[in-house]
Amino acid sequence: MLNLEKNFQAFENLKKPDAIIYDWDNTLVDTWPLIQSAINSTMRATNREEWSVEKVRDSVHKSMRESFPEIFGNDWERAGEIYKKAYHDINIAQISLLKNSFELLNFVKTLNIPQFLVSNKIGITLRKEVKKLQLENLFFSLVGAQDANSDKPSREPVDFALNGSEIDTKKHYIWFVGDTIADVECAHNSGAVPIIYGHSDNKISKTIDQKILENGFDNKGAVAVYFDHQQLIDILKKF
Repeated sequence: MLNLEKNFQAFENLKKPDAIIYDWDNTLVDTWPLIQSAINSTMRATNREEWSVEKVRDSVHKSMRESFPEIFGNDWERAGEIYKKAYHDINIAQISLLKNSFELLNFVKTLNIPQFLVSNKIGITLRKEVKKLQLENLFFSLVGAQDANSDKPSREPVDFALNGSEIDTKKHYIWFVGDTIADVECAHNSGAVPIIYGHSDNKISKTIDQKILENGFDNKGAVAVYFDHQQLIDILKKF
């Protein structure tokens, strides 16, 4: 079992951010059931074995243009179309916010801290989901896969998201809140502070190597971890 004492201490020691970047899927919204359903529709259509929700959670973090060639080989573009149709058939009707996500976003807005979304979900789909949940006015920008030249963990989608704002990764202290290694690496590549949101059952994504969890990058210290957005609200109330 992981000892997260140093990670919790790193969380308590966070400084007030000049801006916050969030991941979307399973950081602010609950989409594991939707992703699993769409993946398994794709697996059945391509005569592959279906994935358990555990496998989905342990595997999904890259964008489609990076992950699907690894899974489906030369057939990845057809598989991508099947996946997108299966996902779009259910996402708008079924998508929901995770516990205390709405409260967090609204509280940060009262503090006048700029908020940004950087996701590996295709940009058009991301923006439709945000609109469905009526959250557009809470973010400066919404950047998804294929909006920039590269997707997370590249820093390019972060630079794209911050374009036009007054936030500079070289000058400002930026939190990057996400749940997978793509978010942690993107934060590192962007000069932001990675903060890991653990899953609701108090589990850290297995995509995140334990050495990174314990020591961060370049041995700069444990990565901050928390499991309920109310905890982030409470940290912000201290400033």
